[in-house]
Amino acid sequence: MKTRTIRQQVTFKGATPHELYEWLMDSKKHSQFTGQKAVISRKVSGKFKAGDGWIEGMNLELVPDRLILQGWRGNGEDWPKGYYSTVRFTFTKTKGGTRLAFLHSGVPAAAYTDIRKGWREYYWEPLKLALAE
Repeated sequence: MKTRTIRQQVTFKGATPHELYEWLMDSKKHSQFTGQKAVISRKVSGKFKAGDGWIEGMNLELVPDRLILQGWRGNGEDWPKGYYSTVRFTFTKTKGGTRLAFLHSGVPAAAYTDIRKGWREYYWEPLKLALAE
């Protein structure tokens, strides 16, 4: 299977690394900003589901306020059964906010365009709005 890698960098003005980490790892906050149900374990090896069950995976490494590393899969037809890609969220404090460096590797080529667009549309844009409230 051919795979691709998504690299995105987003700056969240006025937000701390702790706030971003919490919005991504807290089930209630995650559900709130995405508008879709999420259940997220806060433990390494713990499982998560998001996007009303369309996304699932497990936590591979967690460093509060600095790093989230997860095995990640979509439940669409373009994801082979049992196959997991890897997502890495790295948080860096900047003057006036936080920079999120995002790396999603092992994305099935057939899903690449939708997934790449989805991170911006369903995560970064709504997260910026939630943090501004």
